[in-house]
Amino acid sequence: MSVLSSFWNEFLAKLEKEQVRIPVLYSILKHVKPLDLTDEKIVVSCENQGAKIFLEQRKAEVEREIFGYVQKNLAIDFVLAPPKKKKLDSPLLSFEPTPEDLYTKCGLNHKYSFDNFAVSGTNQVAYAASQAVVNNPGSAYNPLFLYGGVGVGKTHLAQAVAKKILEADKSKKVYFCPGDNFTNEMIESIRERTTAKFRRKYRYLNLLIVDDIQFIAGKEAVQEEFFHTFNSIVSAGGQIILTSDRPPTAIKNLEDRLRSRFSGGLTVDVQEPDFELRTAILLIKAKEKNIGLDIEAAKIISERVLDSRALEGVLLSIYAKILGVKDTIDLDTVESFFVQKQDSRSKRMTPSDVIRAVCTYYNVKPSHIRGETRVESVVLPRQVAMYLIRRELKLKLVDTAEQLRRKDHTTVLHAEHKISQMMMRDQNFKKEIDSIVQTLESST
Repeated sequence: MSVLSSFWNEFLAKLEKEQVRIPVLYSILKHVKPLDLTDEKIVVSCENQGAKIFLEQRKAEVEREIFGYVQKNLAIDFVLAPPKKKKLDSPLLSFEPTPEDLYTKCGLNHKYSFDNFAVSGTNQVAYAASQAVVNNPGSAYNPLFLYGGVGVGKTHLAQAVAKKILEADKSKKVYFCPGDNFTNEMIESIRERTTAKFRRKYRYLNLLIVDDIQFIAGKEAVQEEFFHTFNSIVSAGGQIILTSDRPPTAIKNLEDRLRSRFSGGLTVDVQEPDFELRTAILLIKAKEKNIGLDIEAAKIISERVLDSRALEGVLLSIYAKILGVKDTIDLDTVESFFVQKQDSRSKRMTPSDVIRAVCTYYNVKPSHIRGETRVESVVLPRQVAMYLIRRELKLKLVDTAEQLRRKDHTTVLHAEHKISQMMMRDQNFKKEIDSIVQTLESST
């Protein structure tokens, strides 16, 4: 995806969250196409004259929305898209689908491949297993079961395998299916009395990938159908790849016969990306989008942004700030961006926001956190709240103690020290704190 398309898509994503305020304007802007972007102006094309006239009448409003996104004055010009030329069909010409057409038909995303998958110690086993499946599908590891948290690369790897198999033989029957889609399609086939068609689609595949397989748990009819689908594909020499947020043994309400089959191949834990891997991912994203990025600047971003899926959004936000000013994102640019972001977030975020986020995560009431109880299930969240109020809002010790209705600021000092030590010793606990911070950042 180009920088222009990324910029426009990010802008539309922002408007989508606020479309209740501007529903008509948002619905029209969704159908325009960005053509050019400079430091001073963006040009978009409209499908018809009516849309062009409507947008020109609200040009100032659109420019205000763009300013709210990039904090920079950008003029916008609307042009009319040229009429589409009708293609002449010729029986003498045979249609050869492009690789992209083939990927789309198989449910694959063109951006996922082995070429842009960064490898480190956290995902090296999963990467090697995926390569083995490409080299020997149906017998190397069948099924290949990849599990881990959000954004660790499970889907990326699974789809990369599918692409390699299709590159070797376009006639292979390959399909990528989200777990909830399998359920929905099956229900629809029963309602429409097309069960035979549904079974023909799935049972004769050379490669079936089911993303988030845990969604079929607890659904008896769906598990029954998938059991027979699994057996049919494997017995015919086909390959199955499954992804989940947990290992087969931890999926509740999963039939034992399915749990046994899921565990019968290779089960791989794809761990959270470490600092080195996040840096590599960021550099790959920048290269794909032709964005200049210093490696030292990439390291700073990777230290601050722990969610690998958020890396691309942060990269584009920083690039929007330097567009037309600098050619490369450097260390000064990144540090300035995070200082401004911290200041902005601190102004919006309140101690009550932090306390609510902590209470939601640990399932305790704010009144208990502010109360006198010394039960461990309340004491720890209380200390986490103190730690985060100090770290995120920079409140004084006395003010922090007051927010939690503590009599002495030394209580806050003790909480800071204890939580810091726990985060250094226990990576799972650190992930808990990071998760609360991510929730705060997305909601303020």
